[in-house]
Amino acid sequence: MASSGNRGRKPRPRELGIVLGTMEPGPHNAITDVPGVKVGHVTIIDDGSGGRSGDPPRGPARTGVTVVLPHGGNLFREKVPAAFHVINGYGKAAGSTQVQELGNIETPIALTNTLSIGAAFEGLVRHALAVNPDIGRTAGNVNPVVAECSDARLNDIRALVVRPGHVTDAIAAATGGPVTEGSVGAGTGMVCYGWKGGIGTASRTVPTSGEPYLAGVLVLANFGRARELRIAGVPVGESLRPPAAAAPDGGGSCVVILATSAPADSRQLGRLARRAQNGLARTGTPGDHGSGDYVIAFSTARRIPHVPAADQLPAAVLPEDGPLLDVLFQAVTESTEEAVVSALLAAEQIGGPDASGGVPLPAAQLLACLGSMLRTGRPGNLSRHDR
Repeated sequence: MASSGNRGRKPRPRELGIVLGTMEPGPHNAITDVPGVKVGHVTIIDDGSGGRSGDPPRGPARTGVTVVLPHGGNLFREKVPAAFHVINGYGKAAGSTQVQELGNIETPIALTNTLSIGAAFEGLVRHALAVNPDIGRTAGNVNPVVAECSDARLNDIRALVVRPGHVTDAIAAATGGPVTEGSVGAGTGMVCYGWKGGIGTASRTVPTSGEPYLAGVLVLANFGRARELRIAGVPVGESLRPPAAAAPDGGGSCVVILATSAPADSRQLGRLARRAQNGLARTGTPGDHGSGDYVIAFSTARRIPHVPAADQLPAAVLPEDGPLLDVLFQAVTESTEEAVVSALLAAEQIGGPDASGGVPLPAAQLLACLGSMLRTGRPGNLSRHDR
């Protein structure tokens, strides 16, 4: 069963009184607060019994696709400045070398499970070919960007149920505004800090002398050990653990997609991307040898034509010697931290009560744990009415 919807929204961190950082979020506290950015999901959940006659038996499907569109136009014709940062390279990421070489992105960004990179790549190619009949003939080739995390603990990843059509469906379903989080799209089968993980998002508003800039993050959270988890600076993982049988020990990976309306070039976007690691660290992870952790960053401030009209392209860039870049660093750090926590709180039960990593983080127990540690003098950043 594939769907683009969600089964109901759970309270987000700020709705529970958990305020992470000091900067103001955007209107939806989501990557889509950056003007023009859209997000789409296709979620695939079934028990494995619906295959065609004669197909080999398989386990349950708990997987999907999430796409992020830097703008709603033709990305091949109007590319955006971009950067790709590797935190730890034990993973697969299609299209990354060309992003690093040319400093732009020319397709939607697709997220899926590890063994479905090929299907997602083909889906992005088919979408680009459908709207650009000259690709592969007179306009050169296209560079799809796909990143992954392994959902093998909750999904029969060998079944390869993600197909190219799921990617084009996710693109067609992409919208702005509030973003569905948790056990949805590429996040359906993901695990984070031993609890059910998945998709999370957050944003920050960056004041300027004129129109404020927005910085937004979407994470595919699939990493960490239960004992490492920190929320609002409090080491909740020391006492709040998932059921023993349902808690995998580390591993996994994380993909961070960073969007900003600030006029950053590829090199500056690389600097912003490297600060996402600060936000991940705030949630407790030191990073693992066996983790594929990537950051894909882009700016919506300008579009790069596929065929330039002149020998030179004018481009505004951020000043390097003022406070603005420091504030953007803070915005990326805070957004990444909050997006991970939001993914944990939004996730829904996947599999039975003993499924490895399929148990959601219980909000009531989390709040009780945070309050108890604060009363005993542990650090934290709960909002004032919860102290």
